[in-house]
Amino acid sequence: MVNTHILIADSSSLTVVGAESLLSQRPDTVITKAENGDSLLGLASELKPSLILLGDRFDPLFDTLILVERLLTSNPSPRLIIMGVSTDGLIIRDLFAMGVRGYLATADDLSECLLTAVEMVLRDRPYLSPTANAEYLITMQGSKRDWQLDAEARAILRLLAGGCTPGQIASRLKLKRRRVYWVTEKMRARFGAMTNEHLISRAVNEGFAGFPD
Repeated sequence: MVNTHILIADSSSLTVVGAESLLSQRPDTVITKAENGDSLLGLASELKPSLILLGDRFDPLFDTLILVERLLTSNPSPRLIIMGVSTDGLIIRDLFAMGVRGYLATADDLSECLLTAVEMVLRDRPYLSPTANAEYLITMQGSKRDWQLDAEARAILRLLAGGCTPGQIASRLKLKRRRVYWVTEKMRARFGAMTNEHLISRAVNEGFAGFPD
């Protein structure tokens, strides 16, 4: 029987220990742990795991969505389950739009949903833990559901967080300045922020804007 290789990347030692304990119950399962974002990308490329469990606060130097993008564009791309502190339905929607297959809200009991999530995702079926599922459904019924935090928006967000002005951002990204203003306003609405400083603070708290150039 072919082994299922699961790569765990999470900053919480308790979560890692709990996940290892649960996954050890699965037959023919091999578990590897990543120490930081660089080692995760390296191990994913080298080992080509069947599935990756990734904590959304894994490495403070890595923007969550860019780390996910790099993993999902690897060859072959792994099945990916996020273990997230955030229960923001928009974040969950954005992650699934990118190709993430499962989301476990850390507010839910890992012992009740991890093994089910793994089995579902290994069969190429999506999985949301109860809290994540409820927040996702609420979001998809709301007015913000049609706007995604795409690569352009995340690039503008990172440059804002780095202290760049709209003019500098427009020049670096080869965009019109009014486009930068429009995207920034959309991001303020997305994160419920009144100012750029508030936007950056909210984004960083949710795991964005932390990826170095």
